[in-house]
Amino acid sequence: MTMKIAFIYDAAYPWHVGGVEAVNRNEAVELAKENEVHFFTMQWPGMKPEFNDEGIHYHALRRVNDGGFYRNERRSIMEAAAFSAGLSRIFMHKFDVIITNYFPVLHLPLLYLYCRLTGCRLIMQVVEVWDRKYWKSYLGGFSGTVAAAYASALMHGASFYVANSTATAAKLEAAGIPKEKVGIFSPVLDDRALLRIKARRARRPMVLFSGRFIKEKRIDKWLDVIKKASESVKITAVLIGSGPEEASIKKQIRSMGMGGTVVLRGFYRDRRRLYEQIKSSRALLNMSEREGLSVITIESLALGTPVFLPSYSPIPAEIREMCVVDEEGRLASRIARLIASGEKGQYIRNRKGLQQFRISRVNDFYRKVFAGLR
Repeated sequence: MTMKIAFIYDAAYPWHVGGVEAVNRNEAVELAKENEVHFFTMQWPGMKPEFNDEGIHYHALRRVNDGGFYRNERRSIMEAAAFSAGLSRIFMHKFDVIITNYFPVLHLPLLYLYCRLTGCRLIMQVVEVWDRKYWKSYLGGFSGTVAAAYASALMHGASFYVANSTATAAKLEAAGIPKEKVGIFSPVLDDRALLRIKARRARRPMVLFSGRFIKEKRIDKWLDVIKKASESVKITAVLIGSGPEEASIKKQIRSMGMGGTVVLRGFYRDRRRLYEQIKSSRALLNMSEREGLSVITIESLALGTPVFLPSYSPIPAEIREMCVVDEEGRLASRIARLIASGEKGQYIRNRKGLQQFRISRVNDFYRKVFAGLR
């Protein structure tokens, strides 16, 4: 049975690059092969207000760029509110299913209203569940307390929940969501695309990371590890991304005298170029202290490039078990040993665990979910 599906998310890949955005894109493209799919989002640079792409009909509601999307190193509440108000356009359509991300939260009341009035079913994708402590650290004492209560109340009410990992599913259940309403799925890996990727020769062994340049990614610690590793072996360290911390990262690189070691470049518009860079590297180092899943980590493992994580990493256990996890102070020496040996394969464990992240599972997963919603 063909379904009319609306994806609701304020950021859209590849116009805005991020792990969650890439997963949403994968799902929408695959579902569009069997269903009518619409995507309501912000109007990012390079997007028209209305257009079709890979079988998806896009509705871009309001112009935005990274400078407006992020204010004071966090997501703009004003932009989230404006996006939520603009979603009133969905009342011009009759959908069978809405698939939306839990964040930015402000949009949920309108979606609940739409579903109540039309009989549409709401599937909520959840990549992170924040507690009151985290909300307070993110927004401040009073604002964080109010936001935590608001977000907690609005978490309840969806027809079904899709968690990106076992860790997120456990947090949903702890928050009171019935276990039978929670599925675990995160389609990240396109085997057909990955099999075509060829490694390029590099002048020096490369260690890289790709992601938003925000405080939680702990690029400061990343640079410390690279500095120590470079004292033992010759390496090129590549930082791929952009974000509010870019100026301070450049300043730190200069102060550490690492201009000849560290290369900064923006996000690749073509995912294939990123994959080539990953496959050509000896290792990916991820020092982030806040991760819901870490798509870049999964992609790196699938491309045969080992991933190094600090022991404090919040990356879920099913991914951590495939990585090299050690105390922060020991990562530099372990990376140096890998580079000296040149052997990458022995640093990746339990690669069978990657099966759960295959894009080819999208339609089968959602067919079962849709059948359960009737």
